[in-house]
Amino acid sequence: MAKFVLAYAGGSMPESPAAQEAAMKEWMEWFGTLGSSVLDGGNPFGASTAVLPGGGSGPATSGLTGYSIVEADDLEQAAKLAGGCPVLSSKGSVEVFEALPM
Repeated sequence: MAKFVLAYAGGSMPESPAAQEAAMKEWMEWFGTLGSSVLDGGNPFGASTAVLPGGGSGPATSGLTGYSIVEADDLEQAAKLAGGCPVLSSKGSVEVFEALPM
């Protein structure tokens, strides 16, 4: 089994407390369907910056909004696990990266 990072991009933050609670429920239900393959449920991202060559910094431009780490047999299986992610229902996307052992 390998580790994969699910990097979330886009989507939207629910505005009302009730909508936030509903969104959290949706995420927790999805994680429940993934079972023991979830190694780290992750977190949404907050403020960000990009560190530039020469020591400067500038705005982060990747559009990433959060992450999770799962375990799967291969990239195809990890992508299938990502297919039910709630961020997809709010027009976001999930990028799947294999974390190579070092």
